Amino acid sequence: MENQLIAEKIKKLKEERNAIILSHFYTRREMQDVADFVGDSLSLCKAAVNSKADVIIFAGVHFMAESASILSPEKLVLLPVPDAGCPMADMVTVKALREEKEKHPDAAVVCYVNSSAAVKAESDICCTSANAVNVVNSIKNREIIFVPDKNLGAFVSLHTDKKIHLWPGFCHVHDNITENDIRNLQDLHPDAAFFAHPECRPEVLNFAERILSTSGIVREVGSSGSTEFIIGTEREIVRSLQKKYPDKKFYPASEKTFCYNMKKITLESILNSLQNMEYEIHVPENVRVKARKALDRMLEIRGS
Repeated sequence: MENQLIAEKIKKLKEERNAIILSHFYTRREMQDVADFVGDSLSLCKAAVNSKADVIIFAGVHFMAESASILSPEKLVLLPVPDAGCPMADMVTVKALREEKEKHPDAAVVCYVNSSAAVKAESDICCTSANAVNVVNSIKNREIIFVPDKNLGAFVSLHTDKKIHLWPGFCHVHDNITENDIRNLQDLHPDAAFFAHPECRPEVLNFAERILSTSGIVREVGSSGSTEFIIGTEREIVRSLQKKYPDKKFYPASEKTFCYNMKKITLESILNSLQNMEYEIHVPENVRVKARKALDRMLEIRGS
């Protein structure tokens, strides 16, 4: 009942503030229930741009709210929990990226959207897991510096003839999935289809029937003839899929696929954010303009 009362207050305040709540697939179930839009990084970027709201409450992590602010500077973007960050985004800095660019002066920089605004501003184009392959293949340069996810970069390298310089970053959620995890689950559930996110390790992706973005996994489950699935991404997706498709069975690839930063967002924090208009995400204009170019180029490329 307490959650229901908070949700009702949130709904009322959203109307008063002309606010919209955008929630990532990895947030808690109750966050997704009060959200106006639930999606992955690419779809959330598009939702921020297309929204007519004055205020965007981001149920996600810092780089996502930054992206919304970069793309929609006329809107007030609020992150309910300001220290909800992304460890992978912290694995690349502007200083280190500039040093890498000096080593490879002919290379274009493709920056995974899971990165800071400052790093985006140093990049030629951004990408998400849904369009990374198409982004890389759209670039004229024969060399690519791919930051910060080495696993996604390695996956992309299999689908291009360009030389890719991998950054040694990773998403702990997906990198925690091991080859043994998948072997054991496939022994237990031999009829289950394994759908994996491309942030997983290469040896794990070798077992996958399909390699898809989070949105892609959700779509493919709906159209697949299989009735059992091993899901290689953050385990909240398993709960969402089980609710959406109660006649099918879903198994998380590992019990370690838990994004603790996404789980920092609570109904109470969203209510507080709406009541007090906290906490504003602001990107300095000189950084925003450069980062906007990289994001706009990304949004022009078709996803999968």
